[in-house]
Amino acid sequence: MSIQTVLTQRLRLQHPIIQAPLAGGFDTPQLVAAVGNAGGIGFIGAAYSTPEQILERAAAVRAQTQRPFGINLFAPMPVAEMPASFSPALQRIAPYFAELGLPAPTAPPAPPNRFSEQLAACLESGAAAFSFTFGSLPPETIAAIKQRGLFLMGTATTVDEAVIMEKAGVDAIVAQGSEAGGHRGTFNSTFEAGMIGTISLVPQIVDAVTVPVIASGGIMDGRGIAAALGLGGSAVQLGTAFLTCNEAGTPPCYKRAILNVGEHQTRITRAFSGRPARGIVNRFMTEVESSDLTEAVLPFPLQNAITRPLRTAAAKLDRAEFLSLWAGQGTRLARRLPAAELVARLVAETDAAIARLHQVRSATSV
Repeated sequence: MSIQTVLTQRLRLQHPIIQAPLAGGFDTPQLVAAVGNAGGIGFIGAAYSTPEQILERAAAVRAQTQRPFGINLFAPMPVAEMPASFSPALQRIAPYFAELGLPAPTAPPAPPNRFSEQLAACLESGAAAFSFTFGSLPPETIAAIKQRGLFLMGTATTVDEAVIMEKAGVDAIVAQGSEAGGHRGTFNSTFEAGMIGTISLVPQIVDAVTVPVIASGGIMDGRGIAAALGLGGSAVQLGTAFLTCNEAGTPPCYKRAILNVGEHQTRITRAFSGRPARGIVNRFMTEVESSDLTEAVLPFPLQNAITRPLRTAAAKLDRAEFLSLWAGQGTRLARRLPAAELVARLVAETDAAIARLHQVRSATSV
């Protein structure tokens, strides 16, 4: 793939392929470095990391590659309102804790506001790019990132959000289609209004802004990459495709789940974290959603905090029914490969897809 765009030139990439940030430890330093060494760029999802952990993970990436890498945080959000009572939410998940032999869940403390400390660590990490989701960034934050020379990428799920991002000063926009796995990045409308498919969203954002657009959501192979580039995208961001790589920190039962489900077996849920996210349907999701979500599910990040011990234990016990199995709708295209081999296949598949389009054009012009 000899495709070069403003984004690949700015970040010194061989290929317009981005490994999405996979907050939660799935994007290991080995994965991030392997994607970079293969000619793409890997991202560290640092939203749940302490400043010390951010610096440690970045140092581990730098020890394995001289290629650029990126880092990601959640945009600062309003502090979640503490409910009058945690009892309904705690009682709803208590049986699952008991089933795994865990102590009963307890009310979480007020979520800490550590964005400033995390940002400071990111700026010292040696990353070449910084991306964010769940909203926009304060002007002073954008100025600090730009002063360090980092390539700045913001997530949008609608055209209006993309315009807001461009006005704020981002260098590129990640257009997150509704097919994408994990948390929705919607911030300027209802989550329902932000459920626009990638193939519809990307060209409309491309037409509305002047900065490069990165297509994200449901892209798993070279055919998807060629389509995204044809829609005007300057690069693609893949998350689910990299979760099953050998280097990913994805628990084995999570990888098996991705490799063994169909495109119809994911759904948007708030059950695990309190914020809408697409994941593989499992027992926890189904049973929690069968109750009154108003009382049974706390707002993000409180729900995320109370379910974390369950999810941590489930990963160790190989119990996928209690894990947040974030995944997009392209699961049938998932492959279990070393990351470098996956990138190489994506490149070859993209070249083949583009070549087929040229053949079609030649045939129709005869």
